[in-house]
Amino acid sequence: MIRALNLTKRFASLAAVDKISFEIPKGQVVGFLGPNGAGKTTTMRLLTAYLPASEGRCEVMGHDVSEEPLAVRRCVGYLPENNPLYEDFEVTDTLHYIGTLRGLTDAAQRMDRVKAVIKSCGLKSAVGKKVGELSKGYRQRLGLAGAIIHDPDVLILDEPTSGLDPNQVLEVRELIKDLKKEKTLLLSTHILSEVTATCDRIIIISAGKIAADGTAAELSGNLQNKNRLYLEMKGPAQAIFEALSNLPGAARVYPERDGGGKEGLIVESEAATDLREAAFNLAAEKRWPILAMDQKTLSLEEVFRKLTQEQPQ
Repeated sequence: MIRALNLTKRFASLAAVDKISFEIPKGQVVGFLGPNGAGKTTTMRLLTAYLPASEGRCEVMGHDVSEEPLAVRRCVGYLPENNPLYEDFEVTDTLHYIGTLRGLTDAAQRMDRVKAVIKSCGLKSAVGKKVGELSKGYRQRLGLAGAIIHDPDVLILDEPTSGLDPNQVLEVRELIKDLKKEKTLLLSTHILSEVTATCDRIIIISAGKIAADGTAAELSGNLQNKNRLYLEMKGPAQAIFEALSNLPGAARVYPERDGGGKEGLIVESEAATDLREAAFNLAAEKRWPILAMDQKTLSLEEVFRKLTQEQPQ
């Protein structure tokens, strides 16, 4: 559905997007992550024919973006980060206006689509209000409604939850989950929990280049060169620490708090060494009850930091 090959965009001497390549198949939801200035928005503008590429090529549903920009725009729904809307337009009038621009010239057909997107985007209570009277959350809903009014197969959403409060984020996230049942989506965000909740795959871009591409589990596994076993045991603290440190294969033992604030120990070993059975046997031998045991992996936040922290922000 989306294909980029050596896609490049330069502004004077700056390569905002630097020879990136990726493909997104039908029905996949991809989270586009990166620090500010990494090239996310520029890439989305290239894919939607908003900007011309300096080098390389990109295709959407088989249409070359540089050669068939109108065909690309017809099959893509695009929500830019700033979500441009006319403040004095009423909600329904806004959707009719966007629908007309999108080629829905038949009034009856356009009315059906307006009713459908008002329902799917939860805009019923906003009908009759002007855009300037809407909250940020409802503006984002209206922007999404405008992006899907022509029923595109591909949606490209730039920071769809930017500036929303936690309740509004959840509402828009649920809307995206509904859309993913029928659409191919590429969305950028700074909210990493949003990616894990809605996306099938993650592309991390840094300094204009793709730093990683895969599922959250794959990205964590690729960077994880050590096993980290979290343990809480009931018994003499110093004796537990020393016994775990002496387990065959244990490289390092150090304290760590879990999400609930309880303090346990991390037993670190080489990636090929699984210490769970040895730790269980030790606890049984010493009669130290195990209160918690968990094989830790890198969180998406840790993966993001590792891949982007050394790049210019």
